[in-house]
Amino acid sequence: MGSMSDNKTEFSVGQVVVFPSQGVGKITAITDEVFKGEKIRYYNIYIEVSDTEAMIPVNRAKIKGIRAIVSAEEAEAALALLGEPCEPVTSDWKLRYQTNLDLLKKGSVKDIATIVRNLYNRSKIKELPILERKLYDSAKKLLEDEIAFAMGKSSKEVEELLHEKLEPLGEVEVREQKSFESADDDDDFDDLEEGERIKDDDDDSEDDDETDDSDLDVSDDDLDD
Repeated sequence: MGSMSDNKTEFSVGQVVVFPSQGVGKITAITDEVFKGEKIRYYNIYIEVSDTEAMIPVNRAKIKGIRAIVSAEEAEAALALLGEPCEPVTSDWKLRYQTNLDLLKKGSVKDIATIVRNLYNRSKIKELPILERKLYDSAKKLLEDEIAFAMGKSSKEVEELLHEKLEPLGEVEVREQKSFESADDDDDFDDLEEGERIKDDDDDSEDDDETDDSDLDVSDDDLDD
């Protein structure tokens, strides 16, 4: 049997939280369910962007990276990070994808901003392969939603703020990166099928949570950039 401390709730009903790789969600209920003779407490989290509700065991919420929305000050810092110069990224598509996927799982607002900044700048060098475009779109949407909640702004306002921070880098920093990167470096991976996936080390049990951290189910048509 799990101890009482296993079911101690950090979040409350009605609270808006971040579920990395899934989106910003609201806790609609905290329920107790019996599983294999043991009472387990769950957060019921409604994810608006995908119109789904996830049930996450309270004692696994921290492992899954679920956290409270950041403060307005932290949101400002994440916006500022978008405008900072970034280190040249590897031309190895698989390594780049896995590195950013790991950042998304960690899920801090700075990690998410770093993904958006790095992939935006990479896309100015060469069009991103399909899985990276989906990863970029997911991270950008997650960042927009969290900053909107944190700063009390509309999604449209935040989208414009992100663009203002990112675009100055588009023509200056990226030209410098082009000088030492081959235009054909990504070709070996461009034909990776959409259904294929990079190994996800978080697949830690067959009865894991109802949502899969690496399942970035985003339509290509949603990509605005």
